[in-house]
Amino acid sequence: MKTLMIKVDSDNPDPSKIQTAADILRNGGLVAFPTETVYGLGANALNSEAVLRLFEAKKRPLDNPAIVHIAEAADVYLLVAEVPKKAELLMKEFWPGPLTLLFKRSEKVPSASVAGLDTIAIRMPNHKVALALIRQSQRPIAAPSANLAGKPSPTTAQHVYEDLNGRIDAILDSGATNIGVESTVVDLSRDPPMLLRPGGTPFEALKKVLSDLRLHPFVEAEQELPPEKARSPGMRHKHYAPKAAVILVGGDIEAVTAKIVELTETYRAKGTKVAVLATDETQTRYQADVVKSLGSRFNLAVVAQNLFRLLREVDAEGVDVILAEGVPSEGLGLAVMNRLRKASGYHIIKA
Repeated sequence: MKTLMIKVDSDNPDPSKIQTAADILRNGGLVAFPTETVYGLGANALNSEAVLRLFEAKKRPLDNPAIVHIAEAADVYLLVAEVPKKAELLMKEFWPGPLTLLFKRSEKVPSASVAGLDTIAIRMPNHKVALALIRQSQRPIAAPSANLAGKPSPTTAQHVYEDLNGRIDAILDSGATNIGVESTVVDLSRDPPMLLRPGGTPFEALKKVLSDLRLHPFVEAEQELPPEKARSPGMRHKHYAPKAAVILVGGDIEAVTAKIVELTETYRAKGTKVAVLATDETQTRYQADVVKSLGSRFNLAVVAQNLFRLLREVDAEGVDVILAEGVPSEGLGLAVMNRLRKASGYHIIKA
């Protein structure tokens, strides 16, 4: 398969280019497209064969559900069995945006689109290209991240091309994404509601609207939890991982930097090629083979934006081990730490 790369302006998408991609989706094809979080790989959510092709292209386990993307809030009512009042509050406050809501699904939705679950995950992206594509295809779009399963999520079209060239029909390229980590997922099929995956909408902002919102134990887990049916993307299988081994070092920042310096010396003495994912405040302290800063510890939105790109860049340097500093678990830091724990396979050192 030849993958078509289509350049499109993120602020003013050309309708003819969007129509080319929309026609592919309507005919059962696969199109990668930008959202405000990461690039998604889209298929017609109401076409089981197309959704199964999507899973095959990504090498994604069939029990790992995809998020269904819509362009109008009214479309929710066509896809779900019921819309709780709490969902309507969140939709009004945070859509379009990086928030996915989990509902009891309608019988109209094919089982393949929801990994056989009785729930469906839905969001309305805050990106002009994504919204134009959904509207012009006139279909809800099932779209997990547009990468090979398990790898760091793509924040540029080039990342998508590296992973999926020849495996999908087209890529809409409108530059780097803005947020850099996936959407927050909130389960409204249970009461009280539960946050299953931290992401682009901070927990603190959600709590202001839903005071009874709880964090699933998985969100801050520091070891693999017993397997359960994955109600949300990112809950079971190893995610976000580069080829190199990742070690997450957490604790007080002075202790963290000292521990990473010590680990770097130990590994390099054995001939191991080491990278450090540091922050602006600490990067000059390290003498590793590769040192990259995620951004300032006092601007976690920038850290989130850079995370997946830098995991890919460091991997391209051919390192054996990546030592990553922990960051505060507030705001977008909660999502960053969740992704780093998953990327490390829960290889975490407390400094």
